[in-house]
This record gives sequence, C-alpha cells and structure tokens, in this order.
Amino acid sequence: MYQQMIFVNLPVNDVAATKTFFTALGYPINAQFSDANTASVVISDTIVAMMLDREKYATFTKKEIADATKTSEVLIALSAESREKVDELVDRAIAAGGTPSGETQDHGFMYGRAFDDLDGHTWEVMWMDAAAVEGTSN
Repeated sequence: MYQQMIFVNLPVNDVAATKTFFTALGYPINAQFSDANTASVVISDTIVAMMLDREKYATFTKKEIADATKTSEVLIALSAESREKVDELVDRAIAAGGTPSGETQDHGFMYGRAFDDLDGHTWEVMWMDAAAVEGTSN
C-alpha cells in the first residue's frame, strides 16, 4: 500500500547549525538530499523536514519569508509514544539550543510540551492515551 509522505519546508539562517541541532535530537540527515544550503531531516519514514537557507527557500515562493522569531507561520506537531518520550525530546531540544515554547499541557489522557528550534519554528510534541480517547468516543 502506498504511504503518503509529508515534506515540511522551513527557512533557516544557518544550515550547519540546523544539522547539528536536529542530529542532537536523534534525527538523521539524509545526505542524498542535503548540501550546504539544505538539510533533509528525517523525522520518520513518511515525514521529512527540508531545512533550506533563506536564499534557497526564496526560490520556491514569491511571498515574503516569515521571521519565525517574530511571527508564527506554522506549528509543527509530532506525536510521541509516551509522556516520557515527550519530555525526552523537548529536553534534548532545549539542551541543543532550542527554547521552551508555551506551557506544558497535561490533561491526564493527553500530555504535551513544545520548543522553538534555532530559527524560532515551533515544534509541539504530544502523547495521547489512545485507549482513553477511544473510551470517550462511545
């Protein structure tokens, strides 16, 4: 069966620093689709974050490029397999130079935290107890 993929393209100021940041979070860089201007960050088999320097990113759009440290252009939400994995990823992001974003969300059956990467893009990491959610829909 065909697995649809998502490629999130984001502008960055320093591709080398971006590669270092995301490898510190445990994500590999696909060298085949990376160069001095691009970091292809493999989030999963079906999710890839294409981190493009601002000049290269500008070749894909005629719109003004948002400064994610000042405006929100996108919120990227990633699932995690447990509450502990949420904390582990966000803590690694902060240790690698990211900054906490927003407040911890703890609703018992759902738990999430967020961080801003080196360029201000917000990454939300959340865990949800599927059994609890299934139980509420009946």
